[in-house]
Amino acid sequence: MYTLKKSLGQHFLKDDQAIQKIVEALSQFTFNNLLEVGPGAGALTKELIKIPNINFKAVELDDEKVSYLYKKYAGLQNKIIHQDFLEIDKPFEEPFAIIGNFPYNISTQILFKIVEWKDDVPFIIGMFQKEVAQRAAAKPGSKVYGVLSALVQPYYHIEYLFDVPPESFTPPPKVMSGVICLKRKTEMLTVKSERAYWVLVKTAFNQRRKTLRNATKSLFAADVLQDEVFNLRAENLSIEEFAALTFKMK
Repeated sequence: MYTLKKSLGQHFLKDDQAIQKIVEALSQFTFNNLLEVGPGAGALTKELIKIPNINFKAVELDDEKVSYLYKKYAGLQNKIIHQDFLEIDKPFEEPFAIIGNFPYNISTQILFKIVEWKDDVPFIIGMFQKEVAQRAAAKPGSKVYGVLSALVQPYYHIEYLFDVPPESFTPPPKVMSGVICLKRKTEMLTVKSERAYWVLVKTAFNQRRKTLRNATKSLFAADVLQDEVFNLRAENLSIEEFAALTFKMK
């Protein structure tokens, strides 16, 4: 068998109903290549490898789980990337979908890594700690709308699909989990530059209790800061409003 490693954020899905709902969410899409992140003991993997006519790969860091998966599922030979997801190269040369019960301790970093591959990843179905899933999908004005929301939503439409309770996992996490679906946008934000947008969003939310005028004053000339939009806090600005402000940056 195998042991569970807290250091790797391992909480393995065991709820067949939740697994089926994730597979159903995936079935709405057409794709040729699929990457599973963090297959663990293979609860979701065993369903994914049944999908006909696709190229499947899984990325798993844990030596023990890799050995277990190879023994348990003969069809996985040469399909496991035995590395840290955050350090792998793009796993397919053609566009690919991503799915997974993402390790909670690096789930935000996983999303940012996927954004780097955005032109090759048309959709993602991922399970996260519910708080992270809600932050990713949050709209302006929400208390959980923040850096994650504003840095991922320019590239993806994000839909919160459903909750997954602690008892659906071994061991049960101390928090509720949530599954979200991210679909690549066809129309991109018009920004001065991607770097300018990221700098502005991160600076604005770094002091989210302050008005934009105080939080981002280092990025704008004094006359620009007189605009009424700078009376607002970062959480009140849409991604389109952030994008428009990039053209006024120094």
